Amino acid sequence: MGRRLTDSLAGVTLAVLDFEYTTPTGAPPEPIEVAVQTLHARDGELRRGWTWQALIRPPEHAALTPFDTHQTGITATMLADRPPAAQVLAALDAQFTDIDPLVLVAHSASAEGRILYDQRAHCPHLAHTDLLDTVRLARDRHPDLLRHNLDTLAAHLRIPVPAARHRAMPDVQLTVDVLLALINNEIHWPDLRALRTVAGYPARAAQPEQGALFG
Repeated sequence: MGRRLTDSLAGVTLAVLDFEYTTPTGAPPEPIEVAVQTLHARDGELRRGWTWQALIRPPEHAALTPFDTHQTGITATMLADRPPAAQVLAALDAQFTDIDPLVLVAHSASAEGRILYDQRAHCPHLAHTDLLDTVRLARDRHPDLLRHNLDTLAAHLRIPVPAARHRAMPDVQLTVDVLLALINNEIHWPDLRALRTVAGYPARAAQPEQGALFG
């Protein structure tokens, strides 16, 4: 990784984030698991920091489906005694209250961004933090690929896929590996500003409400 890019990230905490969630008909997605891995620029490299993860009990209207369990390996029994999203996301938000500057990173950031927005009452700091989307980075760096999901990118970049793929922490670790592989060329994106230009996903909670725009 180039020195200019790591210099631009000095003092910045990158937090790679992933939610697993249910998709109830006619209602917003409800998280059932969340994981985070922080990254910090040091000695010309992006190095892994601390991790955080938790299971989340969804509301009754958004119960796990057989497909959810097949996809993630998460069962209703595993979630039965877990705290609800409000409690988990408040605890996660508290981990970042004093961290500034902070940039969130997610693969297909619109999904994570929507959950953070929907839960903004419980995680106001995270909900107001902009994201970088590794899908957008991948499209810019590898426009020849037909798809830019994690499995396709892992195969193309020769990154091992974790055994527990589609659980939050393994997906976070895979996203970290993809991110590091994508940004290893300083010529392509020389600094954080360039990354944001290509892959920035503004926090919806930080945008003016539609009504406020027109008084």
